[in-house]
Amino acid sequence: MELIVRAVDVGSGNTKLVTGVAGADIRCASFPSVAYPSSGETPQWPASERRKTFCIPVGPLFYEVGPDVGLAADTFRAKQLHDEYTESPEYMALLRGALSMMKVPHIDLLIVGLPVALFTLKKAALEKAMVGNHQVGGGKTVMVAKAMAVAQPQGALVHYAAEHQKIETIGTEQSLVIDPGSRTFDWLVTRGMRLVQKQSHSINRGMSDVLRLLAAEISKDIGTPYRDYDAIDLALRTGKAPVIFQKPYDMKKHLPLAESVAQQAVSTMRQWIETPESLQNIILVGGGAFLFKKAVKAAFPKHRIHEVKEPMFANVRGFQLAGQNYAASTMAPGRDRGAGEAA
Repeated sequence: MELIVRAVDVGSGNTKLVTGVAGADIRCASFPSVAYPSSGETPQWPASERRKTFCIPVGPLFYEVGPDVGLAADTFRAKQLHDEYTESPEYMALLRGALSMMKVPHIDLLIVGLPVALFTLKKAALEKAMVGNHQVGGGKTVMVAKAMAVAQPQGALVHYAAEHQKIETIGTEQSLVIDPGSRTFDWLVTRGMRLVQKQSHSINRGMSDVLRLLAAEISKDIGTPYRDYDAIDLALRTGKAPVIFQKPYDMKKHLPLAESVAQQAVSTMRQWIETPESLQNIILVGGGAFLFKKAVKAAFPKHRIHEVKEPMFANVRGFQLAGQNYAASTMAPGRDRGAGEAA
């Protein structure tokens, strides 16, 4: 019986997950990393109002999570932007929401991600928390037999190597993986697939900082508080002006400010990297890749900067590949079923 391997990356901005694998095709999905608490399970909505969310029990509360979570409650959106994020009930609710979307009752090996700076500190505790029976709402449970935590950009490196048929050669090369996410700006220096710990790190300078900064500037400009971060994010990605007070708002004058955040993050990273001339691969991934590209290119003008298709899913696709390789080489089919141990 084939082992069931799945991957999930609970980020501060979006939760990414693998919904299925068909040969080399790894199917992914995502939903906002927002969890609305309530004291009871959400009542059945009329068919006309049905939304794609899950009501997940964690401790004494239920948390509504999922693709349509924006329709769920009030406008206050509490984001868990701190280093204890993985220990919060919101994190567990998002993780279980992802398990619910995978539509499998049992997972032999679950791969999860951590920011580089927290990897050594949080790895063992996160793996332990992932193992066991997870209630995913509606009386359903998902059993996770074994869990393995991976540094988030390491997943992207595996994905990049597979996408460019470099699995055989990358083992002898030095690589830099840059992953601007919502909360953290992560980077990973590797020799082959092995992490060079003293040159790899993450800082709290991600897309959420950019959005907050731009929202403050827009608020000053229009004379009233403006906090529609989703509209700003969409405008940055598409180049289309957000509509404020029924009129398109020109954000071009604020773009240098957004780029300054990227420059600060890249400048800090550059100080950690001892021998940039020895890097054979520089790979840019993550949901914020589009905004940080210019700053990365300026910092490494003599290198080619590699990007991947759908950069937001690069980490989780790499997690899946790494998990499948680990399961094939280390876990005999059925051996770990119900073992309840962490990797």
